[in-house]
Amino acid sequence: MKAYEGVSMRNLIRSFPARTAFVLVLSAFIALGLPAAQANTIVSSVPAIGAVLSIAPNAVSVTAATTLLADGNSLAVTNSKGTQVDDGSLTISDTTAVVGLKPLTATGIYTVSYTLLSATDTPLTGSYTFLFNAPAIISTPSSAPTSTTSSVTTPQHTTSNGAANVAVLVFVGLATVVALFLIWYARLIWIQSRRARKRSSHDRSPK
Repeated sequence: MKAYEGVSMRNLIRSFPARTAFVLVLSAFIALGLPAAQANTIVSSVPAIGAVLSIAPNAVSVTAATTLLADGNSLAVTNSKGTQVDDGSLTISDTTAVVGLKPLTATGIYTVSYTLLSATDTPLTGSYTFLFNAPAIISTPSSAPTSTTSSVTTPQHTTSNGAANVAVLVFVGLATVVALFLIWYARLIWIQSRRARKRSSHDRSPK
């Protein structure tokens, strides 16, 4: 039985040499052709995949590995609520697709979705996200009066201190003048009293 099966297999191979060769060649072409058809990938993007931005971009670009067709491509950008934020102005330049953006004002994760057609007519479809941190809006209407009041109060406080210093100096000056006057007055009284005693003693002396 084994011998019979071996003979049958050899006869089968010999009877279909052309078909076996064709199958092998076709398999080789398929194996080589599939990677070539799937070779179109994303080379770069702006903003980059997973980027964290603090300045709002005005456009998004995606660059593929192969030349893109002029028609049939799509590139869309949506915010975290699913609202489209691109302006629809898609342009294709060689391997790069670019779409403009509306002004981004909200912090959140933005999704870039693309469908790119290369010269091999094999669609390249996918998406990626980036994070935009909108600048904090400085809304401090109450802080401005506080700052102004503080700046006004400080000069008033300085003026008050200056007035107090002037008052102290004036008081010290007046006290000095009064003290000098009292000293002068006391000296004058002492001199007059001494003169009066001399005259009194002179009048009492015998002639």
